[in-house]
Amino acid sequence: MNTVPLFQALPDNECDEFACELSEGLRMKPRQVSPKFFYDAAGSVLFDRICELPEYYPTRTEIGILTTHAADIAASIGPNAEIVEFGAGSSRKVRLLLDALHRPQRFVPIDISGEHLHASADVLREAYPALEIRPIVADFTRPVALPPRMPGHGARVGFFPGSSIGNFDPHEARRFLRQVANQLRGGGLLIGTDLIKEPAILHAAYNDAAGVTAAFNRNLLVRANRELGADFEVDDFAHYAFYNAPLQRIEMHLVSHRSQEVHIGDETFHFSEGDSIHTENSYKFTVEGFHAMAVEAGFRPAATWCDGQRWFGLHWLEAPA
Repeated sequence: MNTVPLFQALPDNECDEFACELSEGLRMKPRQVSPKFFYDAAGSVLFDRICELPEYYPTRTEIGILTTHAADIAASIGPNAEIVEFGAGSSRKVRLLLDALHRPQRFVPIDISGEHLHASADVLREAYPALEIRPIVADFTRPVALPPRMPGHGARVGFFPGSSIGNFDPHEARRFLRQVANQLRGGGLLIGTDLIKEPAILHAAYNDAAGVTAAFNRNLLVRANRELGADFEVDDFAHYAFYNAPLQRIEMHLVSHRSQEVHIGDETFHFSEGDSIHTENSYKFTVEGFHAMAVEAGFRPAATWCDGQRWFGLHWLEAPA
């Protein structure tokens, strides 16, 4: 495998971005912060642990779909493809895709957590020595400059598994999909969506008995203390996740156990008992509803594969040239 430098790096003010967005979010009513800041090195490891939990069905269900329908997915994508993964994680899922494809030429994983991204890329280089791997440390929710297309490459195909699209509010999801459709012209997007189901199943998935999701949620405060010099008393914030049926989304919060003050730089934030920081949404979809959103963004839905219980959907969306 060729060893190549990063095509695009995060700006030098990554820590400043975290500080600015966290402070801005804590000034809001209700308070909120983007879930993208979950994924420092420790948060990425915790999320990998979440994916192995018995209550957390999305990962194993999507892996089952990828495994069962690998040949059909590969036929839809075609030979010599360039795969761009948005929010690359441990790379377990993309291995299933790469193994199914005919002569993939390049893999471009994009992730905000550089340490985790490079570790995964190094492992993939050993497993796929003939594959060009071009990691990009960046916030994929914003426009990212991709490497120039090369002669002999097939379609440029996006891979966005895990129903991460559900972390966006609907208008943000449409904006992101429009952005991606423009980047992938003439190719397509393979994207996972968590489907609407029994609320009790959803509740258990985000409130695991081992407390890993709670640690993942609170790690945001651990990161703020370490990187920004904040003074959150982490144990004084409780993990709280529930299914908001009218909005068809899981909401995740950190709830203050008591009245307290938190300092970030020169700012002081007052929390009353019961005040929360809204840290994540995870929207759930119907197949028809998601296809409508994709069409509005400029894609053409071409195929959808689901598990037998229809808990999860994997969609192939074509991006017209």
